[in-house]
Amino acid sequence: MSSIHYDKLVRDKIPEVIRQAGKQLVTDILPPEAVAAALDRKLQEEVQEYLESNSVEEMADVLEVLHGIAYHKGISWDKGESTRVHKRDERGGLEKGIRLLEVKEL
Repeated sequence: MSSIHYDKLVRDKIPEVIRQAGKQLVTDILPPEAVAAALDRKLQEEVQEYLESNSVEEMADVLEVLHGIAYHKGISWDKGESTRVHKRDERGGLEKGIRLLEVKEL
């Protein structure tokens, strides 16, 4: 029997999906102090997958990781969203595709 070693954070229902596929698995629960680092690694993984595919599924995975980060930091998604809107109101969004090339001191 072959096995693949992962050592990565997965969505909560993935172990059941793997079991239903007739496979055996080994999991554990990360201690609270290790979750932030695991989420950071997961965010990097999902952003890379999004950059390679540009798919809405990978974009949704990035958002899910961001939700997980907010949850584990005790930040409500509404608070994050209101902060985003506040910054958008002050500095704008990213719709126009403006590229800053140079700034000169006067």
